[in-house]
Amino acid sequence: MKRVLALACFCLVFAVPGWAQQSGSDAPATKEDVEAYLQAVHSHEMMLNMMDAMIKPMHQMSHQEYLKNQDKLPPDFEEHMNKIVDDMMKNMPLDEMMQAMVPSYQKHFTKGDIDAMLAFYSSPTGQKVLRELPAIMSESMQNIMPIMSKYMETVKERMQQEVARLLQQTPAQPAPSAPVRN
Repeated sequence: MKRVLALACFCLVFAVPGWAQQSGSDAPATKEDVEAYLQAVHSHEMMLNMMDAMIKPMHQMSHQEYLKNQDKLPPDFEEHMNKIVDDMMKNMPLDEMMQAMVPSYQKHFTKGDIDAMLAFYSSPTGQKVLRELPAIMSESMQNIMPIMSKYMETVKERMQQEVARLLQQTPAQPAPSAPVRN
């Protein structure tokens, strides 16, 4: 009887640390888990596609700026600005950006979460999301830009009005005099 009790205690001592450990799906996602997810969702290619989609609205912004100020800008303004935008997008450090994202995924997702996302993005619907997202982002950017521009102009005007109001209300303060030393 003592042997059975001793064996049970022995097994219990070694089993408790196993219970204390997290189960596989609740374990934190590893760097490799996140990298597998990012690879499965074609994140590098998706970022390239989204950048390509963003270039068109940025070129349109250059064109609109040129139209507003063409009498003040050189004739090659649009070409020059488009080249700057294109070069900036081409030289974006994508690999560095991808590696910088990994800890955030690890912080917010468990191994089980990553596995579930991998399952979704491997499904036909997940693949459709991946295919359509760049076009959705491009269309959204085109639709949002006029709203953002108008709003930013409103913010700028409001700030200028507030500064003017405060300048009128606040009497000019004399500059502090230097302390007198004996």
